[in-house]
Amino acid sequence: MEGLVHDNKVFEDITYADKLIRGREFESCTFKKCDFSNSSFLNNKFMDCVFEGCNLSMMKLSGSTLSNAEFKNCKILGVNFSECQDFLFSVAFDGCILDYASFMGKKMLKTTFAHSSLKEVSFSQANLNGSVFNDTNLENAVFSRTDLTSVNFTTAYNYTMDPELNILKKASFSTQGIAGLLVKYGIKIV
Repeated sequence: MEGLVHDNKVFEDITYADKLIRGREFESCTFKKCDFSNSSFLNNKFMDCVFEGCNLSMMKLSGSTLSNAEFKNCKILGVNFSECQDFLFSVAFDGCILDYASFMGKKMLKTTFAHSSLKEVSFSQANLNGSVFNDTNLENAVFSRTDLTSVNFTTAYNYTMDPELNILKKASFSTQGIAGLLVKYGIKIV
């Protein structure tokens, strides 16, 4: 069913795994413990929505809008957020597993990543100006031609990035994290 509008609804324990949902609008909705794994949500709009304890692994969001979308304690493995609409794109993550996701080329000003795992996530060519990585595991995350101006990495860990390939003006790092900026030089810090 295309064109269906959901406003201020709560969806709980719903299974959309392996389903195709297209052209729907969700405004101010809350999704609790829903399973969206391997689903295709094509050309949908999620405005001011909250996802709590959901499984969104391998979810396809081609052409969808995520505006002020919050993800709390969700499993979001391998989701390609770069396929979402750029207009109004804004997300926040707390307590999520985002391993193998991609934000390639996304403009994500002042985005919060808190208490989350972002192993092997691609931030290539993204603009993360003013974002915060709070207590976040960035093991093998890819930062290449990424705007990291004023990004706070002070409690992030396991990151490596090339300062010559990224914009790091006014970015904050802890002294323990400095080694992640020097990896390419083969310097041993003791």
